[in-house]
Parts: sequence; structure tokens; C-alpha cells
Amino acid sequence: MPLLIVIIGILLLFILIAKFKLNAFITFIIVSLFVGIAEGMTLENVVQSIQNGIGNTLGFLVMILGLGAMLGKLVADSGAAQRITSKLVSKFGIKNIQWALVLTGFIVGIPMFYSVGFVILVPLVFTVAAATGLPLLYVGLPMLASLSVTHGYLPPHPAPTAITVMFDADLGKTLVYGIIIAIPAIIIAGPLFSRTIKNIKATPLKEFINPKILEDHEMPGLGISIFTALLPILLIATATLADLFLPEDFYLNPIIGFLGNPVIAMLIAVLVAIYTLGLARGKKMPEVMVSVSSSISGITMVLLIIAGAGALKQVLIDSGVSDYIAGMLQGSAISPLLLAWSIATVIRVCVGSATVAGLTAAGIVLPLVSNPGVSAELMVLAIGSGSLMLSHVNDGGFWLFKEYFNLSVKDTLRTWTVMETTVGVIGLIGVLVLNTLI
Repeated sequence: MPLLIVIIGILLLFILIAKFKLNAFITFIIVSLFVGIAEGMTLENVVQSIQNGIGNTLGFLVMILGLGAMLGKLVADSGAAQRITSKLVSKFGIKNIQWALVLTGFIVGIPMFYSVGFVILVPLVFTVAAATGLPLLYVGLPMLASLSVTHGYLPPHPAPTAITVMFDADLGKTLVYGIIIAIPAIIIAGPLFSRTIKNIKATPLKEFINPKILEDHEMPGLGISIFTALLPILLIATATLADLFLPEDFYLNPIIGFLGNPVIAMLIAVLVAIYTLGLARGKKMPEVMVSVSSSISGITMVLLIIAGAGALKQVLIDSGVSDYIAGMLQGSAISPLLLAWSIATVIRVCVGSATVAGLTAAGIVLPLVSNPGVSAELMVLAIGSGSLMLSHVNDGGFWLFKEYFNLSVKDTLRTWTVMETTVGVIGLIGVLVLNTLI
């Protein structure tokens, strides 16, 4: 019965959004109320769960998305993104631009949270597409495939790192195995898949596009452009490496950790961009603040929709659906790797959050890790692959992609959902192949 209620709730989401064109945020609240009440929660608990879900989701994302939008707008309006784009095109050529963005997404994705990397790099993707005349999805999906793989597979991202510790797996081996599996997953889900969807047209939000093509003398230098655009990456990466390699009692650890906090790193980057891409180039503060202010209007509905997805996720968790699904799948005789992937997949489909799906699945299959012949590192990667499967309307990433690329729900399912599912399936295949070799 709990699973049937969830299925009805997901169908209701599809119907209200796709058929009746109801605003997605309103739909999420309605469906959250329906699922919570139908699952037996009291009215007070359902409302509290919705509030907690929205608060927990926006508590982090409102700062990250807001500051990221500001940085992206400053990079775009100043010509820094155009400068970087021109160098990418001249270095790799239009024919190989996908591979340049794959590499960029992978390098950026390792030290950064997915949402941070997304809001920093998507404006660059828009600029690349506009400058080269290539289809937006052809350019964007390879980079997003890289970001998604690092988010689901690789430490130091939250879920893979926590599961590695939970399973007492070797962090270094997990990272090495993850990179081996990530390479084919990114190639197939990114450059190869994006070549099959040329008939789907994406029109990005105008707030993130700089329609004016600047002359060479109007743009900042390449060095300062790259430094400013990648400053949050450098700060977060430094903190990550320090956490991995410096002694725990090193006296600078608190400062490094503070500067590497994603919110603080983004704030510092915005302040630096205001100077390097604005004031230092002769612009007045009011003129720079116009770019900062205009960037926020484009993400208002994005934030609300992601908040709605967070509300539904919290209702599904608080109503006990995750535990119910886990109980249904326990005791199976199939391969522990396949079982772990399947459990993470089912929870991902029902709950939406890759992190929640991964950590919940890890708790369920933890006893299996001690079985003879089971690789703890591959179990981490199997769960990570499953946690990326079948992203749809209850996943904040789905709506982030849909709203930024201005796609319909149907086209988002045909692009984003297929890309995420490809990553998850190739990840499972890679885990099973590695399991025969190690």
C-alpha cells in the first residue's frame, strides 16, 4: 500500500504538470500533502514535514544558487566567459569542443558540489553554444554528465565519502575504481548520447546570456578571467586536499576549511569578481550591481521548484516509505552488488535525492559488505551508480536542468533523465566488470 500511494503521487505530479500545466511548485505542495495524508501522517506532521523539507533544501541552495548566479552573470557580462570560450574553441576546435567541456566538468566536479559546479559552468556552456552556433544540449550534456558522475561516484562528495567510511572501504581504491568506471560512463552519457538528440531545441534563460559580442580590447585578460571564474573551485579543492593530506591538528586547518566552505568560497569569488571584472576595469559600483541584481530574477522560480521537490522528498522520508521499500528488498539471493544498485535505484526513483538514496541503501546492505568475496569499494560505486538512476520530477536536479535550459517536462525526460539513467547503467556494468578482474 505505501508503494502504491507513492506511485499514485508520482503519477499525480506528471498529470498536474504535464497535462494541466499547473505550476510545479504548487503541484509539489499538493502532492506532498496527498502522499503524507495517504501514508497516515497527521495533518500537523505533514505540514511540519513540508516546512522542514523546504527549509533544509533552501538553507544551502539559496546561498549557493544565488551567489553562483551572481558570479555567472558577472563573468558573462564582463566578457570573461567569452574570453575563456574563445580560447577553448581555438585550443580544441569546434569539432572537439565536447571533449573540452567533458574534461572541464570532470576536473571541476571532483572537488565541488554538483549544484555549485552547475551554476558556475552553465553560463559558460551558454556562451560556448552561442559563440560556436552548436546546439545547446550538444554542448551542455557532456559537461553535465561529468558533473553528475563525480557527484554520484567519487569522494570527496558527501554520499560516496560517507558510504566509504560506513563500509570501511579504502578511499584511494574507491577513487581509482571510480575514475576507471567514470570514463566510459561520461563518454557514453555525454558526447555520444548528446549526438542523438539534435532535434530537441533548448532555449536558455535570457538572464544568463550575454547577447553582445565584445571586441578583444573590451574583455578582461585570459589569466584574470580563468582565475575569477575558477576561484571557488580553487578554494574548495584546497580545503578538500588539506582535509585528505594534512595532519588533523595542523593549525591552519580551521582557516582552510572555512575558506573552502562552498558558501564562503562562492561569496569570496563574487566579491573578487566585483573588483576584477568590474571596478578594476573602470566600471562604477552601481553599474556592476545591475548585473548582480538582474541575475537573481532568473533563478527565483528555480529555487521555488527545487524547494517543492525538497518538500516531497521529506514527506516520503518522514512517512517511512524508504524503510518500507528497504524491507521489501532485503533477503534477496541476487549479487550483493546488483542488490545494492537496485535498492539505491528504487529509493532514488521514489525519493529523488541521490544523496538520500545512496546513504539509505548503504545502511540496508551494510551487513553484506562483510560477506566473503565482496569488495567494499565496488559496493560504494554500485550504490553511487544506482543513486543516479531515473532522475525525474521529484529530483531537484531535474528541475534545475529543466529551468536553466528552458525545456518542457517531456524533453527534460528525454534528455536529462536518459543521461542520468545511462550513467547509472554504465556504472553498474563497470562495477560488475571490475568485480571479475580484482
